Amino acid sequence: MYNICYHSGFFQPLDKIYEPDIASVATISSMSTRSVTATRELNKKILSIAIPTFGQLFAESALVLVDTAIVGHISTQALSGLSIGSGLILTAVGLCVFLAYGTTSQVGTLMGAGKRKQALETGINGIWLALSIGIAISIILFLFAEPMSYVLGARGEILDNSVTYIHTMVFGVPGALLVYAANGIFRAANKASLPLIAACVGTAVNILLDLAFVFGLHLGIAGSGYATFIAQWVMGLIVAIPAFTWARKLKANIMPQVKSIVSTAQNGFMLFLRTLAMRTALVTNIILATNMGAQVLASYQVVNAHFNFVMNMLDAIAIAGQALVANELGAQHKQQAQNLLHYCAKVGFYSGILIGVLLIILGFTTPHFYSNDSAVITLITAGMCVLGLFLPLSGWMWALDGILIGAGDYTYLAKTCLIVVLAYIPSAYIMYELCTIYSSTQIIRTILLWLLICISFIGGRAICNGLRARGTAWMNSYQ
Repeated sequence: MYNICYHSGFFQPLDKIYEPDIASVATISSMSTRSVTATRELNKKILSIAIPTFGQLFAESALVLVDTAIVGHISTQALSGLSIGSGLILTAVGLCVFLAYGTTSQVGTLMGAGKRKQALETGINGIWLALSIGIAISIILFLFAEPMSYVLGARGEILDNSVTYIHTMVFGVPGALLVYAANGIFRAANKASLPLIAACVGTAVNILLDLAFVFGLHLGIAGSGYATFIAQWVMGLIVAIPAFTWARKLKANIMPQVKSIVSTAQNGFMLFLRTLAMRTALVTNIILATNMGAQVLASYQVVNAHFNFVMNMLDAIAIAGQALVANELGAQHKQQAQNLLHYCAKVGFYSGILIGVLLIILGFTTPHFYSNDSAVITLITAGMCVLGLFLPLSGWMWALDGILIGAGDYTYLAKTCLIVVLAYIPSAYIMYELCTIYSSTQIIRTILLWLLICISFIGGRAICNGLRARGTAWMNSYQ
């Protein structure tokens, strides 16, 4: 596999693939921000990372949507069980997103400073860290799948389905984290094509195995879990093996370096806390939806899958800005980093408008693909319409988030996310109590649930990120 990738141009030596990037960035930095030429060059740089990254995230999101669509046709209880089980796994995996974001910013900064060998060694140690964390998470989730699902509100058949899904899929987590860590290397080097190939192959494998296991072998939700387990390892190996080979070609140390691994973990700790706060809010949403009834929970799974899908589309812009800002700060081009922040925020906002309209259209045309229950279909439409209306705000906030991560501004992100979540949790509780007191209908509960998420959680984070972007303190992490 490596030979094919290398000779096709994916793995040219860093001195061949990266120096032109530095030259082009330096050229952009020397131009006036009002220059049309500079804007065009900046667009090219963003698109060169955003397009393949978007394709990769698109494929990974499609994997979740396929699981949701297939399991939704088993039963409402199976779909609700998938919501609980996948929610737990995605929460655990999502907590480790620092493996991708942290690696991107660290490797990008080192490359921008011309320290190529050190950049690759940092990325490889990130991969070793990912494998270690993935194994630990898999064991914990496997052993405690039932009590964790119970705490989230799963009971009876929903509980059984949740535990079954976790037990069959969870040991694919190390493969998923390998993808996170390796992606950081390729994105920082402006070589996002291989992660795209890995995501497409993994998604294709997942779709084929999902259909074979669920409908062919009649394994139910377990079949979906087995399919995802295999697909995650396929994707992990596609990106990890070439990363190691590439590092060896540059004579970088590919063996685990305990000091470097510990340093990588320490550098990502505040980013981990930021993600932990975010995931706490998402778990709160699952608990809230679970207590609102099986149909609300089933619709939440579908809408949330679309939410992850469109946020990944917007994340492509954030990741492009993240990698470019890390390069600029590593090269001490602070004015260009400031320009990138404002430009990417605008791109995120306008992209959110376009994608939001698309999401609303999908809300009226696709729900029947995910459920045969007419009530669930109606709730899906309501939730997607609310999301679509607020997506421009989400796009703007998410673009700023990516830039701040690229700048290593982890402490600010951690503190502000914690503040937002501490305000969000009691708001969710108050909303639930009001719905109970006034015996609100399921559609009102669903609309209020997604309004709460968009206004309180996303809106709160947008305010915090916007305030940070007004100054220059966010660039001080790499001084």
